[in-house]
Amino acid sequence: MNTETRLRSWAKSASWRIVGIVLLGGISYALTRNWEQTTVITAVFHALRFVLYYYHERCWARIAWGTTPHPLSHLPVKRHLTPEDHAAVAKLLRDRDCLETSDYEI
Repeated sequence: MNTETRLRSWAKSASWRIVGIVLLGGISYALTRNWEQTTVITAVFHALRFVLYYYHERCWARIAWGTTPHPLSHLPVKRHLTPEDHAAVAKLLRDRDCLETSDYEI
């Protein structure tokens, strides 16, 4: 299963919030005709949504439902691989004909 970094989750949250800020800001101003009220409404709403979206994304990242597992996800891999580990993985990939070239470096 592919995972995404926390930084990517924050970046996605920020870009989505920018869309929402423009939309809610426009709606708020259209209803209030007051820039101060529009600013407060939009800032509070989006600050909360920004943080909630991040945690929502991180929770969903832990759920495998609806995702396609990586073809090598069944391999038990240590966090820090030795050169021997790299060689074993490369051999496995070559043996299973998963590499386009034999000189691929992992």
